[in-house]
Amino acid sequence: MRNTAKITTAVLAAGTLTLGLTACGSDSSSTASSDTSGPLVVAASPTPHAEILTYVKDNLAKKAGLDLEVKEFQDYIVPNTATEDGSVDANYFQNQPYLDDFNQKRGTHIVPVVTVHLEPLGLYSHKVKSADALKSGATVAVPNDAVNEARALKLLAANKLITLKDGAGSAATPQDIATNPKNLKFKEVEAPQTARSLDDVDAAVVNGNFAISAGLKPATDALVLESAKNSPYGNFLAVKEGNEKDPRVVKLAKLLTSPQVKKFIEDKYKGSVIASF
Repeated sequence: MRNTAKITTAVLAAGTLTLGLTACGSDSSSTASSDTSGPLVVAASPTPHAEILTYVKDNLAKKAGLDLEVKEFQDYIVPNTATEDGSVDANYFQNQPYLDDFNQKRGTHIVPVVTVHLEPLGLYSHKVKSADALKSGATVAVPNDAVNEARALKLLAANKLITLKDGAGSAATPQDIATNPKNLKFKEVEAPQTARSLDDVDAAVVNGNFAISAGLKPATDALVLESAKNSPYGNFLAVKEGNEKDPRVVKLAKLLTSPQVKKFIEDKYKGSVIASF
């Protein structure tokens, strides 16, 4: 039986404010916790992060002498604020551009430990079978957080649905669109809602983990899919600065980049999640 603690959306709604205030009120010069005697508690998105961690917990951790506890979170905020204030020891759900933006805006001190996998971002639709079939004026849902929205627009630009202004970077928004031949309209929603919006819009750009959770298969269902080549969006294990050498974290980093985990990713996700090691 999985001993994975599931955090509901309702609890998150209340917890986000509390954790956020705690993080904002923390002393940026404070040292990371030195207590390494208990289980390593890792916050993770349910799919594929918590699934990968649960595989490690059930198959590899005991032999490595690692007591691992996995907590599932549905959002992209609490895992970092909880890592910052010590409610959890580490997290596994994000990429470098997102973390850089988060640390800058919220004053947190989260750092990557080891990159594990890439989840290609994709454009999906319940109404058309190809990106070219999108009609003039079609509505496309995109994630509303800065990094993932820019990433979504870059995906559309790479597939010639739009062009972006010169210099549009990791904070690009629809205002940075230079040309829009199909006069696409953009609906900005929270990343976990993009897949759920597919019945209400003509298409949606969905993060790989949320696509998989919604029963989509990125490798076959996406109208267009982000290239894994030279991608800066690999997902990694992260901790509060100062905890990188926690022996429990070192053990988990080694297990997450083991041949067994690579095979698990390849067998389970069949190209929808790609090992980065």
